[in-house]
Amino acid sequence: MKISYNWLKQFIKIDWDAERTGELLTDLGLEVEGLANYQSIKGGLEGIVVGHVIACEQHSNADKLRVTKVDIGSGEPIQIVCGAPNVAIGQKVPVATIGTVLYDEDGSDFKIKKGKIRGEESHGMICAEDELGLGKGHDGIMVLEESLKPGTPCAEVFNIEDDLVFEIGLTPNRSDAMSHFGTARDLKAGLLQQGHHLELISPSVSDFYIDNRSLKIDSEVEDNKLAPRYCGLTISGIKVTDSPEWIQNRLKAIGLTPKNNIVDITNYVLHELGQPIHAFDTTKIKGNKIKIKTLASGTKFTTLDGVERELHEDDLMICNAEEPMCIAGVLGGLNSGVTNQTTSIFLESAYFNPISIRKTAKRHALNTDASFRFERGIDPNITEYALKRAAILIKEVAGGEISSGIEDLYPNKIEDFQVFLSFESTTKLIGQEIPRETIKSILTSLDIKVNSVTEGGLGLTIPSYRTDVKREADIIEEILRVYGYNNIQFSNKLNATMSHASKFEDYKIQNVVANQLIAQGFNEMMANSLTSANHTRLSELLKEEHNVSMLNPLSNDLAVMRQSLLFSGLEALSYNINRKQNNLKFFEFGKTYHNFESGYTENKHLTALITGNRTSDTWNNSNKTSDFFYLKGIIESIFSRLGVNKLSTSPIKNDVFSEGIVLSLGKTKLVEFGIVKRTILKSFGISQEVLFADFNWGNVIEVAKFNKIKFTPISKYPEVKRDFALLLDEKITFEEIHTIAKKSEKKLLKDINLFDVYQGKNLPSGKKSYAVSFTLEDKEKTLTDKQIDKIMSKLQNSFEKQLGAELR
Repeated sequence: MKISYNWLKQFIKIDWDAERTGELLTDLGLEVEGLANYQSIKGGLEGIVVGHVIACEQHSNADKLRVTKVDIGSGEPIQIVCGAPNVAIGQKVPVATIGTVLYDEDGSDFKIKKGKIRGEESHGMICAEDELGLGKGHDGIMVLEESLKPGTPCAEVFNIEDDLVFEIGLTPNRSDAMSHFGTARDLKAGLLQQGHHLELISPSVSDFYIDNRSLKIDSEVEDNKLAPRYCGLTISGIKVTDSPEWIQNRLKAIGLTPKNNIVDITNYVLHELGQPIHAFDTTKIKGNKIKIKTLASGTKFTTLDGVERELHEDDLMICNAEEPMCIAGVLGGLNSGVTNQTTSIFLESAYFNPISIRKTAKRHALNTDASFRFERGIDPNITEYALKRAAILIKEVAGGEISSGIEDLYPNKIEDFQVFLSFESTTKLIGQEIPRETIKSILTSLDIKVNSVTEGGLGLTIPSYRTDVKREADIIEEILRVYGYNNIQFSNKLNATMSHASKFEDYKIQNVVANQLIAQGFNEMMANSLTSANHTRLSELLKEEHNVSMLNPLSNDLAVMRQSLLFSGLEALSYNINRKQNNLKFFEFGKTYHNFESGYTENKHLTALITGNRTSDTWNNSNKTSDFFYLKGIIESIFSRLGVNKLSTSPIKNDVFSEGIVLSLGKTKLVEFGIVKRTILKSFGISQEVLFADFNWGNVIEVAKFNKIKFTPISKYPEVKRDFALLLDEKITFEEIHTIAKKSEKKLLKDINLFDVYQGKNLPSGKKSYAVSFTLEDKEKTLTDKQIDKIMSKLQNSFEKQLGAELR
């Protein structure tokens, strides 16, 4: 939210510099995230001076150029080549001197330099009004008043407003501060706490009066729960034109583009008081009737932005006797607004149900200044006041007469509410006793009325616009933010209690695994649990009926809670790959969410994603692409670290993996991993291979609890390695060799490793060659050649008999 400092000073006459005021606003909970300069004329006309044209001759080499001599009050007149048809001797004109920077409408700039134009030197530029940002005319140069003295800075001739604009990171609960007046109200309370007693000046509406009752528009609200208050009046005989400069400057300072005097005033009041105002052209209100109601689902309506929208049955609409004109509290219609031909308007000021407006705005993906305020909850008791304020301003700048009384439909007044504040609770929550008179002073400065004072606390009335102050704790927070968090003293003593926790606590095992993955070159990622419902269509494993859907999604991309961590991970990969980061290793701890017939469930997972090369390119390291076995090794290292072994392997057949396996312990599935199918990768714009592992973290935690890591001393006796080159049928797997070898020699066979696979020339059809190494070790003595030969002979016989293997 942007707040103009000059505008703020209309309500509170503060003479602090902007930085100091910003610090106080931040202390009050209105965090100032930035402070920007604003000039009504960009550049402030710096370097532009009044010049007097003392000579003007035709350019010898150009029919449309003039060579002028201009006195700019610096001594000798300067020569300027000018192409304007209206330049003439005796004129006073604005001159951009050498070195001056001028700005175009699109924000680009150019610097005035000394140069030659068709052979004639030019030492500056005589400017048109659009070149200075003073208007849109470019028919000729700008001619100034004759009384001006040459050399006078144009910044002194024209009214240039310099302003400072606060960028406030407004939290959703602070609906009371969504305006300049609301911010000034908070600032006043903060200043009072610091000993500065300044008056809060509210805009006067004492000049409001009804000129006649010649144009009456009747209003009707069908559901008072959706529109608890609705006010309106008509103004006739207006003239739609540009707004006066002071209104335009206020709006431009906070980033709004002026439209016309009527629309600008509605925007002005919105940002001044926080009350949205809407103006309808009365000639487009058919039947002279306003109806506030919902319409049938599927009704078509074209909004002000030219988009045809399909209405929901719960969308509140402002209609005339025949058709809808506006989505209430969100956006007007294309054909009911104010145009240059408008001469009479119906001015609307209302309080709409915040929940209804928020749902409508989200459904249609609209975020307007009006919906921003309505959906957070505005003050229902300034509706009429703001309407009068807008009407007075419109009469002032657009003429016209108020041609109806104010119709105020407010059947059930929204009352202020009562809260009791305990002094004991206040001290307990704050941790420090604040003087009771200080508490009362702070509350009074926040428009919170003290009804009763007892020894135990205060009976309070909270104004209805403070939608965030409902409980005693909220009152204490208000006291604390105004009193100042920095004024609370802290004890020098630190109290702590020791707690016993199992070493198998989730977070401890999570940290162990995370540290290991980071050491292996992974980066941890955290994705949003909300995702697109379209992701469920990418795999038959996910069902749309199992989605946990948001009742009021922020967008279609955040409409459901994820059933799998794969797709959010692929989005992260795609984002990085599109930015030339092709070698990636990500892991994430997160949850999946499902809506089963038995109820809602959520499960924790650890996922890992790998794509590209294993390591970065270096001069002494050749590139090696990450593959299935690389991922398998990482997974096995995780289980090894957790002391989980004796895992069984089974293949996966689904539409996520083109190749994949499951590692289980008994009947408990621990992890699925493999190569992601290209059809899924294509949906995310990924063309390179991606490896994915999905750990069921709950199962991993359970099995880790029952596995103890055993430490054994390093053997005193040497290992012995022997190799076999086995000729095998191509269907035989290394797992079969591993199993047979372990059964043949259980005591001395320490390790089995496949270090080469060959298929091709010089081998019979249907055959392949496995080079396998066997590591033998006796913990109690050195192995002899006779023992080694006996073991290797036993292994050879087993392979020949059970696998039909041959030694090459």
